[in-house]
Amino acid sequence: MSDENDFDLRPDEWEALKALRSPFAGLRIPARLALDHLTALGLVTFDDRVPAITDKGRKALVRGSFSLLDAAA
Repeated sequence: MSDENDFDLRPDEWEALKALRSPFAGLRIPARLALDHLTALGLVTFDDRVPAITDKGRKALVRGSFSLLDAAA
């Protein structure tokens, strides 16, 4: 059974989502390719050419954090 909130993202896409949690933290700007894919999935949106994480992106990040921890164990 597949959950609509489960995403198989590449490591650079996870890093892009994490970087967008606090856009003013001085983190490096994520790669454009990752942002394009995240936008297509509805995890990121652009407001005046500035990327921002969506509610769906926040949920995916939280859910993905647990699956990433399981994979690392």
